[in-house]
Amino acid sequence: MTEIVAPRLASTVLLLRDGASSREIEVFMMVRHHQIEFNSGALVFPGGSVDKNDKEIAADPALYSGGKGLDGDALGFRIAAIRETFEESGILLARPQGSKDLVDAGRANEIATTHRAALNEGKITFLKVLTDNGMVLALDELVPYAHWITPEGMPKRFDTWFFLAAAPPEQLGAHDGKESTDSIWVSTREALEGGETGRFKLPFPTTRNLIKLGKQPSVGAALADSKGKSIVAVMPVMTKTATGRQLRIPKEAGYDGEVFDVGAMG
Repeated sequence: MTEIVAPRLASTVLLLRDGASSREIEVFMMVRHHQIEFNSGALVFPGGSVDKNDKEIAADPALYSGGKGLDGDALGFRIAAIRETFEESGILLARPQGSKDLVDAGRANEIATTHRAALNEGKITFLKVLTDNGMVLALDELVPYAHWITPEGMPKRFDTWFFLAAAPPEQLGAHDGKESTDSIWVSTREALEGGETGRFKLPFPTTRNLIKLGKQPSVGAALADSKGKSIVAVMPVMTKTATGRQLRIPKEAGYDGEVFDVGAMG
């Protein structure tokens, strides 16, 4: 009997902006390094595992805004979302202490230039980055969007919360060259077309969330539509058919169906 691996807690962020030349939402995405163990070569949103340092930040409400009413796990997911986004893209969802405005692009870039490499190498904690630079995490900028859990039976599993966030003005983001090898701002339409043509390798949850997001006409509409919505956890169940594989997910999760064909058997 196969042992069921417990999923690791993780977060990912769909950073959004309105397209300059079209009425389409654009989202920041990265290509994961081909040597990465999980989703190698895939086009994904920035994100990663919740770690013990995220929980240390959660224990000090002076380090974040927007945490009212959230328990430790919920805080950990949000803090990890902002930390991983900063580590992987350099985009910082935070405010200077005492300010109501998000950190400006110039200051965010300074902090990234000074600390991002050391943070990624484990030489400094995100807690120290925040305190040394007088920053408060803007948890209130994150809107819960989806909750996906890797199917049982997989060797590596994640319990992942997806969040929406409007990209801070003029913070453009850039991949780190290590965990990710490329980064782009892309419309949901172009990303999905790339998945169909083979230009991009899109994981199943990424595809479903891009389709769902593509129904919204603007960043403001997407955020407003998701605020306060109850979220149904999705743990796909895979079945083999005569012609390939199918994934079954809860219909009430809001992905326009419950059974999806995911390709022929290898």
